[in-house]
Amino acid sequence: MGLSNAVIQLKNPRKPELEPVEIAALADTGALHLCIPDHIKIQLGLEEIDKKEVTLADGSTRLIPYVGPVELHFKNRIGFTGALVMGDQPLLGAIPMEDMDLIVVPKTREVLINPLSPNIAMSTAK
Repeated sequence: MGLSNAVIQLKNPRKPELEPVEIAALADTGALHLCIPDHIKIQLGLEEIDKKEVTLADGSTRLIPYVGPVELHFKNRIGFTGALVMGDQPLLGAIPMEDMDLIVVPKTREVLINPLSPNIAMSTAK
């Protein structure tokens, strides 16, 4: 299918005086969390809240710093999440994509706002 990327803006809602950071994140519907490199954590002044034991693609597990909150912006959508601090490239996982009601179009590899709800994010709460 190929790689899909999304240009998103990240902010630290606890430090509104800091400039937001615009990043190109790999959009991975098979991953769960937002993952950011250490330099983005530092740039946004994000505090470590916890650590999470994370299973990596090779099956190994590592203890990874978990920071937040992080405010995400994509077009007319806003979401809040925590982030795992790991890797050298930002990764946008399924949880923040679902929260903002985003989809990945396999044919074009684009990340888009759900066309069934173009004006406001939809969700299910039952």
